[in-house]
Amino acid sequence: MRYAMIGMALLAAPQVLSAQTLQCTAPSGLQSIRPDLPSQSQPTRVLPIGGYTLAITWSPQYCRDPKGDSSFQCGGANRFGFTLHGLWPDGVGKDWPQYCRPTAIIPQAVVRRHICATPSAQLMQHEWSKHGTCMSGYSPARYFQRSNALYYGLRFPDMEGLSRRNALTAGDLATAFAAANRGMTADMMRVTATREGWLDEIWICLNKAFRPARCPVHQGGLSPNTPLKIWRGSR
Repeated sequence: MRYAMIGMALLAAPQVLSAQTLQCTAPSGLQSIRPDLPSQSQPTRVLPIGGYTLAITWSPQYCRDPKGDSSFQCGGANRFGFTLHGLWPDGVGKDWPQYCRPTAIIPQAVVRRHICATPSAQLMQHEWSKHGTCMSGYSPARYFQRSNALYYGLRFPDMEGLSRRNALTAGDLATAFAAANRGMTADMMRVTATREGWLDEIWICLNKAFRPARCPVHQGGLSPNTPLKIWRGSR
């Protein structure tokens, strides 16, 4: 399925094309997926949901030092800007629910439908197992439909231009990102970076109705005045 999931982006503002899926051919064969289970360090934790976090990953930086089998995301003709890491239920306080119920391997049809947003079948299994199972009444299909709708509803600033700015800060990126999305302000997201100061992810805080909301102070991320660099890949 050539250029899967790009149709919606083509109808959006031009800046979307510089930051989401630029080119993606969904694989036709079955994807190998292992169970993702709770562990001693990542135990089952059933807690009330107080809101959500939509986490998106800057793919050029991820592919600079890929982890595990990243050939689909980082190899061949596929090209990505921001990809969807996942939709995470947050707790009412500092702790969050996770691995709330046992689950089977997600269906291959769900993987094929959404792999051009989250370009790893194993990551999709992890996101559903750890986070999606804590959302009452959700199946894998409904969970990824919800997270993808939120992801494709985002608009993005000119990442190419921002990457070339001198003295860019995390607050500058958050402000530019908020300006591209109606109803969003810079304090409704958290920017994360590598130890060397390169953009890693943006975490968008949502209320229980899945609308952007101010992030709780305990959520972390960079302070607004932290210097930030954006890796463009080979471009």
